[in-house]
Amino acid sequence: MKKRQQFITQSYYKTLVEFYDASEVYWASHGIEEDFPGQEASLKAYEIKQDSLEALIIRYTAGEPVEALIKPLEKVVVAFEAYQRALASYEGITNISPLNLDESPSDYEEFVQILSLCILLHRNDLLARFVLLTDAAGFDGEDTLYEDLLRKALPGRVDIDEWFHPVYTLLIRSIYAENKDEASKLLNEYCSQWYSSFGELQTSWHDTHLSIDGDDGSYFGYWAFEAAAIAFLYEVDDSRVDHLIYPRDLVEYARNYTGSTAVQMDHSENKAI
Repeated sequence: MKKRQQFITQSYYKTLVEFYDASEVYWASHGIEEDFPGQEASLKAYEIKQDSLEALIIRYTAGEPVEALIKPLEKVVVAFEAYQRALASYEGITNISPLNLDESPSDYEEFVQILSLCILLHRNDLLARFVLLTDAAGFDGEDTLYEDLLRKALPGRVDIDEWFHPVYTLLIRSIYAENKDEASKLLNEYCSQWYSSFGELQTSWHDTHLSIDGDDGSYFGYWAFEAAAIAFLYEVDDSRVDHLIYPRDLVEYARNYTGSTAVQMDHSENKAI
């Protein structure tokens, strides 16, 4: 394997991915301290879904083939569904969202990363299952990037010109740019400021590469999967994008895919914001 980011080593990768992959088995036989009666099941489900997502991303970071991400992506969606059910049972809210999209930039980034991986890997079935969790909670029709990531693959999405988090403004504007050159420029600018912007938001994963100690650490990779998905869906020229966080080979995989589950592209004129 050829690692996709320089911070990772083969032994570090093997240690962490084995840890992440063992999460479900571990929590099946171990307790977890709860703050309130009945909370334990949702806390365990949270840990499992988080570990499944980080296992998926670290596989990509370490250099696994793109096709090897498909089964781990399925596992992520299953884990989020299980977490939503456990959280709904604990909170007594049937359609509670597993992610706090409007108030937490970190949760929102997780959300668009998973949407984007479903899109780039041409798994519309998983895309529909995953977004159902947040649509049912009332987040549909509330955010531009949310809807624009979905509208090419799933019918009946709405057109809206508001979004939850300013960090995505450049990416959204690249979709609605007046010409291809401007779209490409905005995509590049988004990628240029992506890492520093999330540092200012104090996300838990930012700068984790600095705390790697041998095979110990919490770094699993830094990737703007949503930028790649927008470049693919809206045919944005990404040739000028040269940033560590841009998953170029995933875009190439999506563009060259010929399987039966390919995203059905809609090349009609975009409505400007």
